[in-house]
Amino acid sequence: MPLCKATFDKIPKEKRDRILNVAIKEFADNGFENTSIQQIAKKAGISVGSIYKYFENKETMFSMVVHEGMSSLEELLMSLADSSEDILVKAETIIRALLKYSRKNPELIKLYCQLTTSDKSEFLNGISQRIEAVSASIYTVTISKAQETGDVRDDINPAFFAFLLDNIFMMLQFATACDYYKERFFIYTGKQATESDDLIVQQTLKFLKAAFE
Repeated sequence: MPLCKATFDKIPKEKRDRILNVAIKEFADNGFENTSIQQIAKKAGISVGSIYKYFENKETMFSMVVHEGMSSLEELLMSLADSSEDILVKAETIIRALLKYSRKNPELIKLYCQLTTSDKSEFLNGISQRIEAVSASIYTVTISKAQETGDVRDDINPAFFAFLLDNIFMMLQFATACDYYKERFFIYTGKQATESDDLIVQQTLKFLKAAFE
């Protein structure tokens, strides 16, 4: 099923962006279950009927929001997986991109946090599993390729290390956008680390280098 109706693609970009941005904020602040089409329509300055001209239901609208938010990151990961760069160079590129993206799109990261850390319906669970499947495949393949070139030790399980790597990246994202994880990061690392992306990148790469080599 398409994520939106053809009518949504025909409206001005400013209006599309306004609707999606309102939807992102409402879903991030209130969760999927507690957000209504009526809320989104009112805050976007359009009628409820208009929403249903653009989307089949709340589920397809939510799917569209998640897809729009995660597609650029997925494209980056896929391009890196196909490149021949050293795995630590790839890791640095990913970390910097994730930090930049998270600071620019905190509401999307809050939304992602909800998807990955709370009890979910079958619908929401399906979305989170699709997101996880993409990163799991990319990281596993990347680590396997790095083993073949000698960049990563050959006595590790690529799938297991992909799981650990993804958890590190996910926590760094949450630590820049979600209040609980921001405070947790501050408790562990102090103000200097929370305000310096270079320090975050440097220390994370040292950790990964020790693990991989």
